[in-house]
Amino acid sequence: AAPWPGPPAELVLPVRPGPRTDWFSPAALRTLTSAAYRVSPHSNRIGLRTEGPPLERASTGELPSEGMVLGAVQVPPDGRPVIFLHDHPTTGGYPVVAVVPEPALAAAAQAATGTPLRFTPA
Repeated sequence: AAPWPGPPAELVLPVRPGPRTDWFSPAALRTLTSAAYRVSPHSNRIGLRTEGPPLERASTGELPSEGMVLGAVQVPPDGRPVIFLHDHPTTGGYPVVAVVPEPALAAAAQAATGTPLRFTPA
């Protein structure tokens, strides 16, 4: 058996538009796929938290809790994307701007704090 190569040196995660893209400004949607992020030390099995430029909301309203899926990219009030991993909650109350396809999530779950991260259109 080949030895484990270790965590990725850089994450490049494909994203598809989420159900709440209308809650974000056009600039925020461009930022998501053009900005450089890093894996936050506050990440865990629930979600990979990011450090980087915040995403600006176009809507300031409150969103009722709704179902969440594996790979959902939820944006809390600080504007920094959180990718839901295997221990994610079944519901969430922040808008989902994008979804990372499941095959790309294994690398995300193994990424170390500080790992560079980019989102690319799927």
